[in-house]
Amino acid sequence: MNSVDLKFFQAVVKASSIGGAAFALNTVQSNVTSRIKSLEDEVGALLFHRSRKGVTLTAVGLQLVPYAERIGELLDEAKTVITERETPAGQLRIGAMETTAALRLPPILIEYSRLFPQVDVQVETGPTEALVSKVLNRELDGAFVAGPIEHAELVSEAVIVEELVLISSAATLTLDDIGRLISSSGLRVLAFRAGCSYRRRMDGFLASIGAVDVRWMELGTLDGIIGCVAAGVGIAMLPRAVVEQAVSSGLVKVHPIPRVLSTATTMFIHRGGQYVPSALRSFMSVYDSIFSDEPHRVDPLCA
Repeated sequence: MNSVDLKFFQAVVKASSIGGAAFALNTVQSNVTSRIKSLEDEVGALLFHRSRKGVTLTAVGLQLVPYAERIGELLDEAKTVITERETPAGQLRIGAMETTAALRLPPILIEYSRLFPQVDVQVETGPTEALVSKVLNRELDGAFVAGPIEHAELVSEAVIVEELVLISSAATLTLDDIGRLISSSGLRVLAFRAGCSYRRRMDGFLASIGAVDVRWMELGTLDGIIGCVAAGVGIAMLPRAVVEQAVSSGLVKVHPIPRVLSTATTMFIHRGGQYVPSALRSFMSVYDSIFSDEPHRVDPLCA
């Protein structure tokens, strides 16, 4: 079975059309059609149903998809192993939660860039669910996410334990005030978009204080959330470390929450069962050395 034919097969699967695959592969449609026909002749069955709207996989085609993906991964891995230099170079794609990117990532990136200047690091922020999906789909090489993470295709390591706190405007007095204001005055609950692990913990907290008729407001940045809380728009749940400056400046007030909800472990994940490129190995070594100085590097209750 020709690896080039399988590459064309994967392109058609992804594009759901011959024309789309041809565009992605920078070739002509007749070449794609010929490759797919060659593969179908070899397996002795149709791989796609053709229609005016495009193509859909047949039962045989569906069976071939995971094998084509695995072969492609092995070929990419073999190329990496053979061509990789001793000194890390090339591109490294790292994901991080917004809070991690704001507080924990800068010193890691500074040190990594100093030690490995030939690596171009791309950073993407997002909620945990989205980052996990992108690591699984190989859109990211690794990511800092909220734990626990258990997935057969992922390797995860607990790297830091955060204390989550509730923040409100400086004028809000107590947790009782917060519950009352949420129910009576429409005080908003501010959070990152769906898929944020802190949002699920906030749900648990709101239930524990009997808050009803909760109205959520989604924001895309940490500064946006803290700014809106300071302005009295609503409340939010964030790591204590990322709000310390706002607290010391008198912009927001901190309210401790029960330990069962407040202890959150940040994990670093990457795909398992394959060769780990030197750029990623080196990145993991750098964050490990930096996090080793943290007083809450590992918490037995959460790791």
